[in-house]
Amino acid sequence: MQKNFRLFSIVLISSLMIACNGKDAATDKSLADKKNAKPTLVTITQVKNQAIVTSEETIGTLEGLTNPTISAEVAARVVKIHVNTGEAVKQGQLIATLDASDFGMQRNEAQTEVARIEALLANQVKTVERNQALMNKKFISINAVDNEVAQQNVLKEQLAGAKARVSSINHSSSKTKIYAPASGNIEKKLVDEGEFVKVGDPIIMIVSKQHLRAHLPFPEYIAAKIKPGLEVNLTSPTSETIVKSIVHDLKPMIVEGSRTVDVIADILASPDWQPGASVTGTVILGEQATAMMVPEQSVVLRPAGEVVYVVRNNKAYQALVKTGSHQNGMVELINGINKNDTIVVDGAGFLTDNTAIKIAGAPSNVSTDNTANKSSKKIIP
Repeated sequence: MQKNFRLFSIVLISSLMIACNGKDAATDKSLADKKNAKPTLVTITQVKNQAIVTSEETIGTLEGLTNPTISAEVAARVVKIHVNTGEAVKQGQLIATLDASDFGMQRNEAQTEVARIEALLANQVKTVERNQALMNKKFISINAVDNEVAQQNVLKEQLAGAKARVSSINHSSSKTKIYAPASGNIEKKLVDEGEFVKVGDPIIMIVSKQHLRAHLPFPEYIAAKIKPGLEVNLTSPTSETIVKSIVHDLKPMIVEGSRTVDVIADILASPDWQPGASVTGTVILGEQATAMMVPEQSVVLRPAGEVVYVVRNNKAYQALVKTGSHQNGMVELINGINKNDTIVVDGAGFLTDNTAIKIAGAPSNVSTDNTANKSSKKIIP
């Protein structure tokens, strides 16, 4: 029994020694691998102060302010539609013709009435002149003359009414020729030739590009910063033109569903822009004289937050930063680094803290020794 116990103890001690030796060997191998790891190939740049424009960007929609639907102003049959869907028209161009036959007959009737009253009035004028002569010779009383003068005035009023009737018929007849009220494109034909239209029936819809309005929804926290008169740059997928405009107005109410404020900017004389299309608006809020700007790819996300890798003596050290505005592929760093620090650009996503690096194509004026700024860095282990 005692012999077996001694044998078991010897085996147990031997196993423990082998395990410890294996662990030490694994640790030594890991340290050796880390020491002999190849440096990560990266590119670097220096942080420098530069002036930036503070702006806010959003995507909105374009509205056409002049999109008339042309309706019939008189009841008549459509004789001819002179335009087709999609066709460009100019202001004052004839686009439709209605039947004017009824107005022609009404005009003839009214003109006949004018001629009849003119004849009666001419005869009444002579009668008044004769009676006035007789009154002067005391052959008739003044009352008889007054009656004839009154009858003459009645005929004059009747003649004026008959002439007004002719003018009204001529005016209605002119509305059988329908002209484009604004330049634009034919969006839709709502009637065909031969159809009878009543007063107010739509005939043609025109979309005008002369005056467009951009509706730009910005978050409610931006509303206090945006004022009428601020510069806004507008782009649209339907056009390669960049339009510079100003903030025309802000709608007074916050949109309940999206919690945004509707910022309005007008666009004039841009014929290649399309009503109803999307529009990207960038409002220029102001200019910042100095800002630390770095390429966007140099800022990477880690569990601690957004970081950049500061280069010192061919090693990269992790620094936690706070970012600000983004502009033209650059991002503003508000804190966490200093001006003229050297940071990793390409390859930053493959690094960890205190990683050996190899610099590819480093500029001759870029220094990788930032020991002077070491005390001011916030290094995240």
